[in-house]
Amino acid sequence: LVTQDKVNLLLGGFASNFQLADSVVSEKYKIPMVQGGGASNEIFSRNFKYIFGTLAPASDYFGSTIQMMKALKDPPKAVALLYADDSFDVSVAKGTRPLLQQAGFNLAMDERYSSNTSDFSTLLSQIKSKNVDAVLVAGHETEILNFVRNAKSLAIAPKMYSFTVGVPSADFRKALGKDADYSFGMTAWLPVASLKDRWFGDAEQFAKAYKAKYGYDPDYHAASGAADVEALVMAIEKANSLDPQKVRDALAGSDFESLYGPIKFAANGQINLPQLVIQVQGGQVAEVYNAKGFVTPPKYPMPAWNAR
Repeated sequence: LVTQDKVNLLLGGFASNFQLADSVVSEKYKIPMVQGGGASNEIFSRNFKYIFGTLAPASDYFGSTIQMMKALKDPPKAVALLYADDSFDVSVAKGTRPLLQQAGFNLAMDERYSSNTSDFSTLLSQIKSKNVDAVLVAGHETEILNFVRNAKSLAIAPKMYSFTVGVPSADFRKALGKDADYSFGMTAWLPVASLKDRWFGDAEQFAKAYKAKYGYDPDYHAASGAADVEALVMAIEKANSLDPQKVRDALAGSDFESLYGPIKFAANGQINLPQLVIQVQGGQVAEVYNAKGFVTPPKYPMPAWNAR
């Protein structure tokens, strides 16, 4: 794209591992890239000047969840942290450990597993034997599906579990059916009318237009992707140019409201939108906790599998 097609600007793809590699190219050729698919802290810790991201730092993904855990009636005490062996999930785990410690939780398990793992029986047996109350899993959606299915087959139900991915996805809830209930998750975005937008009016209108076109509801990945495009357009207009350096400088100074939320990049090129804690309740996603506190009463503790 850069050397043959001579593109002026880049939109990034999905997954931190790809963004780690792609950002090296954009930096080498001084072509600004905006992406909403990579949140690993590793992407933004190399002093690069041409990579901009609209996902919050992976290290803080469980931050809001941990604050919620502290505020629960009969809060969990022993916590298990499980994470896949890729850049994003390793970054999540690295940031979560001190957050748990600062909040006063006992980290009873801290286990790294291989990506694409399908058998979590050994880890689940440890969760049971160590009387873990809360399980935090940073992984990929297929792994999370396997984890829940394994937990059900072994009849292991801690007080709560929370996942970095899956819960916001309609596919996740469809795949698990009623077994998805009680799962906590997180999202940087919900389609609320308070998020105003130049092109769509607000986030609620964006969600309606998205569903009308594609047949399903957008999640935060769709919203961050739209915000990526908006950031580029705003920067082009501000620079009044397609010159890569001028657009890059305009991106660095971005400060506008969007359907996704406020877009303002830090010096390292990343924005920091706090995660909203969500939970599957009766097959639907409910916002449970945000920066102001509880929004919807959480379904906690999670009942035993044979009591559902």
